[in-house]
Amino acid sequence: MADPPEPAPGSVEEEDTDRINDAELALKGINMLLNNGFKESDELFRAYRNHSPLMSFGASFVSFLNAVMTFEEEKMQVAFEDLKATEKLCESENTGVIETIKNKIKRNVDSQRSGLAAVDRLQRQIIIADCQVYLAVLSFIKQELSGYIKGGWILRKAWKMYNKCYSDITQLQEGCRRRASEQQAMPSPSLSTSSDPSDRSRSSTPKLRPSQRLDRINPEALDRLKGSVSFGYGLFHLCISMVPPNLLKIVNLLGFPGDRLQGLSALAYASESKDMKAPLATLALLWYHTVVQPFFALDGTDTQAGLTEAKSILQQREAIYPNSSLFMFFKGRVQRLECQISSALTSFNDALHLASDQREIQHVCLYEIGWCSMIELNYRDAYRAFERLKSESRWSQCYYAYLTGVCQGATGDLDGAIAVFKDVQKLFKRKNNQIELFSMTRSEKLRSPSLSKELCILSVIEILYLWKALPNCSTTKLQTMTQVLQTIDDASCAGLKNLLLGAINKCLHNTKDAIQYFQLAVRDEVGRLTNSYVQPYSCYELGCVLLNTPESASRGRMLMLQAKEDYAGYDFENRLHVRIHSAIASMAPAAQP
Repeated sequence: MADPPEPAPGSVEEEDTDRINDAELALKGINMLLNNGFKESDELFRAYRNHSPLMSFGASFVSFLNAVMTFEEEKMQVAFEDLKATEKLCESENTGVIETIKNKIKRNVDSQRSGLAAVDRLQRQIIIADCQVYLAVLSFIKQELSGYIKGGWILRKAWKMYNKCYSDITQLQEGCRRRASEQQAMPSPSLSTSSDPSDRSRSSTPKLRPSQRLDRINPEALDRLKGSVSFGYGLFHLCISMVPPNLLKIVNLLGFPGDRLQGLSALAYASESKDMKAPLATLALLWYHTVVQPFFALDGTDTQAGLTEAKSILQQREAIYPNSSLFMFFKGRVQRLECQISSALTSFNDALHLASDQREIQHVCLYEIGWCSMIELNYRDAYRAFERLKSESRWSQCYYAYLTGVCQGATGDLDGAIAVFKDVQKLFKRKNNQIELFSMTRSEKLRSPSLSKELCILSVIEILYLWKALPNCSTTKLQTMTQVLQTIDDASCAGLKNLLLGAINKCLHNTKDAIQYFQLAVRDEVGRLTNSYVQPYSCYELGCVLLNTPESASRGRMLMLQAKEDYAGYDFENRLHVRIHSAIASMAPAAQP
């Protein structure tokens, strides 16, 4: 009989008495990374890179993370090469898992080796899909049309692999559970009524049917793999579910689904698994509950939604990640959403200190420090944070310059603010970027000799409104904002002023005043050219208020649809469409008896 084929490098079938548990080691490496051991994690994965596909992927993931955190061309190229190398390592075999096992059974291969081969094959396919997702992200970062097309095609391939692996693993898990149930139901050989010893012998060693051999895979290995694939599978569902409605049909035509609840469920499963991506799934859930959900108002206007879940996650993981700047960051996010701004600032500053060797994490913390300072109307500290970001960050210097300018002007330093607003034009690079375009147009308007401290404060309040931070402000700060806004008489800002006053009164639960201000803003025609988003946003806000009362709910829905259908081409249009879509979707269950 011919010798069995030699296993591929890194295969789980490789006979190695000194073999380490790569799944445990990979998880250890990711935990190191999240506890601010970026260098140690990188060294660990590099040392074992050639040990297995999983460790190779770990090394490539750290390389990818380093690239997207710095945006440095050289590091992005290194990440690209690392990911391609890992992908190549995993592509030795690429047929379907179920089909592969059946073929091995037909060839009468030992069932245990078939199980190991299936686990190895699944692991490789999941890693290939992961690599493709990260390669797509690197393509998107280039912000070129060819990069977007290439990235979209790669993502489509990745989704098909995730979906196939998820289905295969689920099928195998069901088979394992079914087999376990059959074994429990099977009578014990010792209780057999047969008196024939040969009968007892036959009953104690039954011949496995092909379907039983198919199920002979370690359930723990399957559970880990289910966690591994659930991370990518869940992220796909979650991210696609947040695509603006006007793009959703196109996305669905490409074969991408978008079930938010299924995505959250998959990420929750992944976060509880023993796979190396479990901590990443936990971070994804925290990101969703503390950043995405409140920003897009995915559960209506309730900014507290998801906070209980986020707090529970943080409490459960506190002992595992005592020194994690990222977990400290999310703790600050929870505190900010709970309007505990002083505590949030402490957490963000602690995270900033913990991330002393991780520049981009520092920048994320600085950004939140700037925002918390704006929420507290502490314009000087906000100005300092954004000025540092303007100097150090490569993400959007144009946007950071605008934030620096309005905060500097709000302190009373108008000459300094005008100088910064002039810098915004020089830093404006991405014409298709909505945030940079907004920053540019606003700066052009503000860099005039008639600039006042009050207009800069109005611009700060506008930013707080557009980024849904007004609900995080204290009653005292909201009242201070109201006083400043009421002193502004500029006709070109009348609509914006009324929109902001309406939003502030809504936060203060002064419903009657909020409705009046929103109605004034909707009727504003003078400032429509300079503040094009004011009318549709005012329609939306008025609709939100009216939806809260059964008597006016139908009017509220009509205003929502009006905001969606009667206006186009304004600032942050997609952002509003997502919020309208979520608000209308949340109305349907509430309307049911």
